[in-house]
Amino acid sequence: MIKTKYLLLLPLLFFGKSLFAQAPAWGGGADQQDYSFGFTFQYVNNYFKIDKKPNWRDPYFDPVEGHNITDAVNSIGSKGTPGFAVGFLYRYSVTDYLEARTTPSLIFADRAVSYTYATTSQNVTKTVQATTIDFPVEMKLKSDRLFDFRAYMLAGIKYSVGISSKKNAPDIDPLDAVLRNKSGFGSYELGLGCDIYLEYFKLSPEIKISNSIGNVLIPENNPYSSPISKMQLHTVTFSLIFE
Repeated sequence: MIKTKYLLLLPLLFFGKSLFAQAPAWGGGADQQDYSFGFTFQYVNNYFKIDKKPNWRDPYFDPVEGHNITDAVNSIGSKGTPGFAVGFLYRYSVTDYLEARTTPSLIFADRAVSYTYATTSQNVTKTVQATTIDFPVEMKLKSDRLFDFRAYMLAGIKYSVGISSKKNAPDIDPLDAVLRNKSGFGSYELGLGCDIYLEYFKLSPEIKISNSIGNVLIPENNPYSSPISKMQLHTVTFSLIFE
């Protein structure tokens, strides 16, 4: 009887891992094809990196009024402002570990620049209202799959096109002027994420940073543009990608 029990245990010792292992999730078959589609929801936070002119502290002289209309500038800075985006995914598998993808997205994310002056009553924050469409092209390098999980990193470039912006009228009061950005500019991107395989789809949480290439500022003669020589847009994006 004892020998019979030991004989029954032998198959479990040799095949137990196979018998009780959970079958890996299919992920909706996203990795079984050379290409696939999906959609994405994104949280966006962006701010400007600002380079100031050597004389950026000088009060602004209004040629129409014939005198200074601001006091000396104490500081110019940009804090992160939140926004959101929605987009689509198209990916093409180059190898088992490398794929090319694009995620064109509609971005709703304003930007802000704050100015402080010697007279605090003049302190102001200028909001750069922006709705843009991003067209990225990225390469995604993936790790081996471990059960229902695989990590990846990515790098790429994107072009952003503004679809709404305010303009300054020729006769506007300089103190009411808006800070304007270029309607089109390029950026480079770097990111990390992971693919989580579920029964019917693949979910990919991802964090990505991007920095604009060149100057996004439109130079104008007003108290808010004149002290700045260059602005670059820095963006942090957290995405949930469904494929």
